[in-house]
Amino acid sequence: MNHIIKKIENNEKLSFDEAVKLYDLDLFTLGKLANKIREEKFGRKVYFNINRHINPSNICKDVCKFCAFSAHRKNPNPYTLSIDECVEMAKEAYKKGAKEVHVVSAHNPEVGYDYYMNIVKEIKNELPDIHIKAFTAAEINFFSELSGKSYEAVLQDMIESGVDSMPGGGAEIFDEEIRNKICKGKVSSKNWLKIHELWHKFGRKSNATMLFGHIENRAHRIDHMIRLRELQEITGGFNAFIPLVYQTKNNYLKVDKFLTGVEILKTVAIARILLNNIPHIKAYWPTFTLNLALVAQEYGADDIDGTIQRESIQSSAGAASKNGLDMEELIYQIKDAGFIPVERDSLYNELKIYT
Repeated sequence: MNHIIKKIENNEKLSFDEAVKLYDLDLFTLGKLANKIREEKFGRKVYFNINRHINPSNICKDVCKFCAFSAHRKNPNPYTLSIDECVEMAKEAYKKGAKEVHVVSAHNPEVGYDYYMNIVKEIKNELPDIHIKAFTAAEINFFSELSGKSYEAVLQDMIESGVDSMPGGGAEIFDEEIRNKICKGKVSSKNWLKIHELWHKFGRKSNATMLFGHIENRAHRIDHMIRLRELQEITGGFNAFIPLVYQTKNNYLKVDKFLTGVEILKTVAIARILLNNIPHIKAYWPTFTLNLALVAQEYGADDIDGTIQRESIQSSAGAASKNGLDMEELIYQIKDAGFIPVERDSLYNELKIYT
């Protein structure tokens, strides 16, 4: 293992096999290596933003086994918000200080292509200053199927409607055998990567996620991260990597044991080591819990997401994130953990440092 540690210290790229072996290191050693990279980049800063999640519909043509949000037997309460309702949510959030709205929906074929574009268009018309982060690659693949338009045409429509950046959802785990078991029919890993590459070629930024802690193994996680690293080498368009911890409730994946904190923190640390070309690693508190997300800041993460205000997708599966977090509480918790809270915008420009 010493040669692998030396390669990390010399900022040399690890191979797939070397990266898998990182899991054999003890947590303290991994954390020390990851934290050194993190502190060289950002010191003791922890980034957050003031944001609002808007989920326009939970009616979905796809049946992902890990999902508790979409309307099916486990969630018999289908809904679709009107465009006006989405706009009012954005306006209410903006009054409370939100700089970003994060718009992610189920794949509802009943409302039509224009519904999704008009949500963004109307929010932007009412709130030209707000940053709109909208539509995962899985949604874009669905929009393409729904409209018959190419990915490029859908992305161009998004830009013209007012989308500023893309979230990283829908990546799940890239291994196609696992995807076939947990989200058959959803966007393929190849097309997920293609959509983000095209978005980056438009000069726009996006995030990337990885859902872990279900039926995947460590090698699947490493494969996922290396594919992201390779695309980032080409485009440089990813702002942040977000490892999402699988939530166990109200879905059809029979996962008996929740991941240990050690396994989660090792995965965060490995992400920081492997993805040195992606600036930020986000410990997304709705899937980590706030306490573990703060601990993860010692293991390579530098971002904790934001206030959220209201969240429906992860909370449907058991996460304690339905009503978001109070900003003062978030700042207090970051300081209490020994870090410097930094409010950022959606593209990681620093807006305010809370010393």
